[in-house]
This record gives sequence, structure tokens and C-alpha cells, in this order.
Amino acid sequence: MREDDAGPDKAVTRRHFCQATGVAACALATGGGAIVSADFLRPRVLFEPATSFSVGPPDAIGVGSVLDFPEHRAFVIRLADGFRALSSVCTHLGCVTRYRPDGEFIACPCHGSRFALDGEVTSGPAPRALRWLQMALSEKGEIVVDTAGEVAQGTVFKF
Repeated sequence: MREDDAGPDKAVTRRHFCQATGVAACALATGGGAIVSADFLRPRVLFEPATSFSVGPPDAIGVGSVLDFPEHRAFVIRLADGFRALSSVCTHLGCVTRYRPDGEFIACPCHGSRFALDGEVTSGPAPRALRWLQMALSEKGEIVVDTAGEVAQGTVFKF
């Protein structure tokens, strides 16, 4: 045994430094792998809003009014003979459209498409009309719009 290896003033050799660095690197890699594995096992659930929503009683909506529901991406339009519900998602690139009461049309702010109140394209790059959404009357007597359901164009709901 050498004299400098014994005692409290022991110097760190290159071999001991490399061994300690290797052990620390392996421990760090193992810990990182454990954290990534634990994170992988945690469920990732997206809670999306319900596809149907209540508009209110039919009598509370005046004839000729257009109700905008931006959180549900839908318009509800009251006609003299009933109701229609249109999707507010532009058929061009999926932008959310806006109702323009001054000109009584629906406009896409992104690329300039315009739609009539029946959903038909009047100008712009949109390739097809807005989707017509399914409507029903709830047990409470309120109009319920389902954004996941689609009906044929021209379908007027009478309640």
C-alpha cells in the first residue's frame, strides 16, 4: 500500500473520477427512462364539449333572427315557416365564419367566402355550401341542435 492511498487526504485518481462519472451517467439515464415510462403510462384524455346544445324555446326566437353560437360553431336561423341550423365552419379551409347583419350574409374572414342564409356559396373559394345541422325538440320544449348530425339541405324544422 502506498502512503498517499491511506488516510483522510486521499487524492482522487483519474480512474476513480471516470468510474464515478460513468455510474452517475448510468443513474441519470435510468432515472430519465423511469420518468418517461411513468409519463407514458399516465392517460391523456381530451375532454371535448358535447355535440348537442340547447337554443331555448321556439317561441322566444323572433322570426328573421339569426343566432350565433361561436362556442358550438353553429348558427340557428328562424324563418317564417320554421328553423334551420347551419354549421359556422367554412367548407374551404375550416375557418369559423361570422354572420354579417348589415348585408344579411355569412362571411369567412380568412379567405373571403360568402354564404347566403341558406348556406349556399355566393362568392369566394369555398367549394360547397355550409352543412345543415340536425335539430330536435327536447322534453322541456327547447330546441336542441346536434352539431354531429347532418341533415339534407333545405330541411326546415317546424316545432
